[in-house]
Parts: sequence; C-alpha cells; structure tokens
Amino acid sequence: MKVGIILGSIREGRLGEQVANFVKQVADDRDSGVDYELVDLKSFNVPLLTSGVHPMRANKQYDSAEVTAWSQAIDACDAYVFVTAEYNHGVPGAFKNAVDSLGSEWVGKPVGFVAYGSAGGVRAIENWRTVLANFSMPNARSEVNISIFTEFEDGTFTPTDRRETELGHVFDEVEQLATKLAK
Repeated sequence: MKVGIILGSIREGRLGEQVANFVKQVADDRDSGVDYELVDLKSFNVPLLTSGVHPMRANKQYDSAEVTAWSQAIDACDAYVFVTAEYNHGVPGAFKNAVDSLGSEWVGKPVGFVAYGSAGGVRAIENWRTVLANFSMPNARSEVNISIFTEFEDGTFTPTDRRETELGHVFDEVEQLATKLAK
C-alpha cells in the first residue's frame, strides 16, 4: 500500500513544508509495512483549471503536461494524508485547484488530515471533508490540528508531545480504510 502525504501549500516561506517533513518522519518510523511518500504540490506547477473537458470525463488525458504529471503521482497512491494550511477560514486556493484539476484519480480513496492555522486548521479540514465527499473519499475521523501561535516560534515548527500519537491515529485509520476498500 502506498499513501501520499500531500503538501498542499505552494507559498514562498510556507510553514507546511516543516509540517509535512515531520509527518513523513513519523510515518517512516512506523512498522506498518506501508510506503508513505511525500508529494509536494509546489513541484508540479499545476496551472489554473481552464480545460474545456471536465476532469472526470478526461479519462486521465489532460491538456497540460504538469497536470498529467500530477495525475500520475496522485493515481499511484492508494490513500492520502493532506497537509493543509487554513487560508481565510478555508482551503488553500492552489491546493483546491490541483484537486479540482483531476477526476477519477481521487475516487473512493481514503484520506486523513493534518492542518495548521490560527485555529489549528479545523475549518480547512471541514471544508476538505465537504469537497472530497464529491469523490466518495472516505476520511479518517482523527485529525491533527496544529496552532501557528503555539507550535511555531520565529518560523520554526516545534510540535507538541502529543502530535506523534495523533498522527498515529490518523495513519491507523487511513491504513484500515485502505485495507478494507482493497478487499
């Protein structure tokens, strides 16, 4: 099983890179036999969705080489952990655009959430749960909510002690959902 840890922020100086690297480190320390791969949205340079063909009808044949590369990376995963910022009480625009740019690659695959923001990213997660329901993506109930006020000092991420345990719950649920759906 392969789980993509998707780093969804593309901003310069983004805090999410530190969070995603922490998530990947904790995943790598697990003894679950699951392959966790960091997928950094910024490295794909996904353009704004302007194609006249609806992504669900595109049959994974996209107008853009960048979207095709994004499609292949997402399609190669059995499940996901979204590392998401919260921007203005919602999801990051570039991340939402990248999700919207694809179709069947997402359908039915489990997802878990790690969010960061002024209120721990809870509103972004709730926004994602609504969006991803369109793709029939089961999601882990456990989540990780990181405060930019208490876990970042001078731009450096220092997770609280409980974060590894919380991540373990997210990973467990995502793995269980993926295993159940693979049967």
